[in-house]
Amino acid sequence: MIRFILSRLVKAVFILLAILVFNFLLIHAAPGDPAAVMAGEAGAADEKFLADLRARFGLDQPLYMQLWLYIKGAVQLDLGYSFRQQMPVVEMIGDRLPATLLLTGVAFVLSLVLGVTAGVAASARQGRWGDTLISTFALLFYATPLFWVALMATLVFSVWLEWLPGFGYSTIGAGYTGFAHVLDVAKHLVLPASTLGLFFTAIYMRMTRASMLEVSRLDFVKTARAKGLTRGVIQRRHILRNALLPVITLAGLQAGQIFGGAILTETVFAWPGIGRLMFEAINQRDYNVILGVFYISAAMVLLFNLITDVIYVIVDPRIRLTT
Repeated sequence: MIRFILSRLVKAVFILLAILVFNFLLIHAAPGDPAAVMAGEAGAADEKFLADLRARFGLDQPLYMQLWLYIKGAVQLDLGYSFRQQMPVVEMIGDRLPATLLLTGVAFVLSLVLGVTAGVAASARQGRWGDTLISTFALLFYATPLFWVALMATLVFSVWLEWLPGFGYSTIGAGYTGFAHVLDVAKHLVLPASTLGLFFTAIYMRMTRASMLEVSRLDFVKTARAKGLTRGVIQRRHILRNALLPVITLAGLQAGQIFGGAILTETVFAWPGIGRLMFEAINQRDYNVILGVFYISAAMVLLFNLITDVIYVIVDPRIRLTT
């Protein structure tokens, strides 16, 4: 297992470097000049001021030199300096990353647990009203745009019913500490995490239901029924364990999509994560912040894929680890 993990980590480093180079070239190929944006906001857009800004932030260097300096810094976890905020990018991401990890982690676990549970329940009631009801809700959640769900959830649960706060990470000025602070953050987390996880809940439900029905028709399940095993034992030990393998694979791939989907959710709910930070950086042409968020996002996706592979082996020991 250790050899497998080390091998995957080495491959992940090379993939991360390739992503770093690709993102750098892609961002610099986009139209827009950060020096012009800063000069425009400062109200001094003459050529001398622009030249000073470009020299100050290294934007007057050839592209290959900028790329080399950026890679050299990224290897040392130095992601550059924010043109707009006048502070290191690492500090900005470090301040925002815990909020995004909390949001995406809760949304991922919530969608996986609810999706698998609903999929198992639907497959056990195939063709009956319970199956139809669950499948209909899954299709509804799958087809509904995320931004519309976010706006309606805020309108209903925050504005009309006043059950939950609709914006922010915690109550501003409340000064909560300890358990009261945790409870306050949890209340603010309910709407964004539920909204972000709703789409993926529908996907996991449909995948689990289809996989459960497919495995239930295989010969080893028929043999288990012939041996007189109870329905619950067959469902848990023989069908569910094998049916979870494609769900785990899909969950590992979509962990990165949840991370990326947090951009819209954080923007709508004013959640102070790196998704909202990247949205602000794109509007301000803050290249280093954009590249830094891409870099961290790619690292998180590679980490999620590694965790998925390890879980895959734990769930099904028949799978041999190869390097």
